[in-house]
Amino acid sequence: MLDIEIANIYRLDGSSAIKAFCDIIVSNILLVKGIRIIEGRNGLFVRMPAKAGKDGKWYESIRPMSKEIRACLNEVIIKAFNE
Repeated sequence: MLDIEIANIYRLDGSSAIKAFCDIIVSNILLVKGIRIIEGRNGLFVRMPAKAGKDGKWYESIRPMSKEIRACLNEVIIKAFNE
């Protein structure tokens, strides 16, 4: 499985749904910056970095290739945020 290391967590103050930004290092070969930790209806979840398209919609810049990888990233990042 992936070796995921939390590089930084930048916590935000205020009432915004975005609670923090997170940077991770994947298997010591890839730095991913700008992951958002968001408070949703069912608790915290992770949103990958995204860019606005010409159509006004937002598209992930980095996309986990499976539900299992997305769940793993979510678990590791939320655990680190809660510590």
